[in-house]
Amino acid sequence: MFARPMIRASRLCCRCYATDTTSAPPLLLKIRKDMKTAMQNKDSNRLSVLRALLAQTLNASKTSTPINTDMQMLALLRKSANASRAASEEFKNAGRQDLADKEDSQRKIMEEYASSVQTMGEDEIRAKVQSVVDAMKSEGAKMQMGEVLKKVFSPEVLGDKPVERAEVAVIVKQLLAKP
Repeated sequence: MFARPMIRASRLCCRCYATDTTSAPPLLLKIRKDMKTAMQNKDSNRLSVLRALLAQTLNASKTSTPINTDMQMLALLRKSANASRAASEEFKNAGRQDLADKEDSQRKIMEEYASSVQTMGEDEIRAKVQSVVDAMKSEGAKMQMGEVLKKVFSPEVLGDKPVERAEVAVIVKQLLAKP
């Protein structure tokens, strides 16, 4: 009768999944693009570094704190570069200069990507923190590290601006140490 089987209405079901996906940070997109270029150019050293970074990013995406911003990606890059620096020192102490050179070249690649992220300057951060500290002193609020950091990282002051949290903490500590 019919040459083609009829499609049952029950199989014409559309499943919609609600996801709150965010776009990847620009640095991560650049790393993915550069990985393709490294494959084409057969640059094995750069390729291994970029693959390792993407693997760390994927692992982080499965935790409670996935990498969603360039600042988080910058923290990952700096952490990896420090680990590479420590490994290089260990290789030098063990007399393996070839492995130390390899770690150094990988660290340079990571630092190259880390330097491409624009962050606020120390002077600008210090000025913002100083204004918060002065305002808190005039209000008579507690001058404790945690309280000052809460005010500094509020959306009105530093909120979503590209800053290193550790750098801000050091500046707050210095300003609180002043009489």
